[in-house]
Amino acid sequence: MGIETRKMEHVEIALKKKIEAREKTAGFESVHFKHYSLPEMNFSQIDTSQTFLKRKFKLPFMIVSMTGGFLEAEKINKELAVAAELEGIMLGLGSQRAMLEKKDLRKTFNVRDVAPKVFLCGNIGAVQLQNYSIKQIESLVSDIGANALCIHLNPLQEAVQKEGDKNWQNASKLIGKVCDGLSVPVIAKETGAGINSEVALELESLGVSAIDVSGVGGTSWSAIELFRKGAKAGEQFWDWGNSTVDCLEECSNSVKIPLIASGGVRSGLDVAKSIRLGAAIGGAGLPFIKAQNAKGIAGITAEIQKWKEELKIAMFLTRSKNLEDLRKAKLESDCCCD
Repeated sequence: MGIETRKMEHVEIALKKKIEAREKTAGFESVHFKHYSLPEMNFSQIDTSQTFLKRKFKLPFMIVSMTGGFLEAEKINKELAVAAELEGIMLGLGSQRAMLEKKDLRKTFNVRDVAPKVFLCGNIGAVQLQNYSIKQIESLVSDIGANALCIHLNPLQEAVQKEGDKNWQNASKLIGKVCDGLSVPVIAKETGAGINSEVALELESLGVSAIDVSGVGGTSWSAIELFRKGAKAGEQFWDWGNSTVDCLEECSNSVKIPLIASGGVRSGLDVAKSIRLGAAIGGAGLPFIKAQNAKGIAGITAEIQKWKEELKIAMFLTRSKNLEDLRKAKLESDCCCD
């Protein structure tokens, strides 16, 4: 089975099947802000802007890496890119391994013609780095005009996938080589099982510029592989990993580089909680690809606007005029009484 078919199946399953974590959650239901009945601010003057990797964004949101490498992905990525540029947020593409193997698939990742200013993150798997030179990896960035490169860590998916790459020897060394040799910042990201503090420290020492913790609570790639090819281990490992909240709490206390929170992030309130727990950016994939599938660019922008409103309400009710204030907002657990 070719890589194009596999990528298409991943998207189809994500849209049609229930593939999110079942027994475990991202953990946001355990995080509660202290409510202020006198906000003492003008809602319209709340500042949601964020500076990340030397770029200022209107909102601390990211449409995280999802797709590419098959015909229909071209339309999906272009519409996601248009919406991301309009709303001033980041966009991540799916794994570009497909365009290294088949040059004609480059067009499925090319969005610069419709979104020349969007902050765009390319993507390659850590386990695939052993097969390509720094020059080839650099071409992934330059060919699509990417501002950064995500290196995804997906050992769980590879382990349960029938065609998976299971030789992860020297993966750390190769990540370090890419960080040293690439012209753009490198973001290390999990794919739904979470990055703990030990791995985060290792990644920081290798030279990555940011980490997407991508914990349990959202899309389960074990579930997708179970639906796609009947991967038997996918059932047992459906909820494997560390919750997004646990990952944020561990990593924010361990590393100095900025964090992205994804994995079960499903609202602006979840983003607000993520920022309070140490993230710079909150991201998701599934809600936005579902919005695109339903109503195209209009659906995506409506979802982003909904998140923006929820984020601002959380800031308003916690006396947070900007994201710096939000990082210091009081939680119910901070005090048992007034």
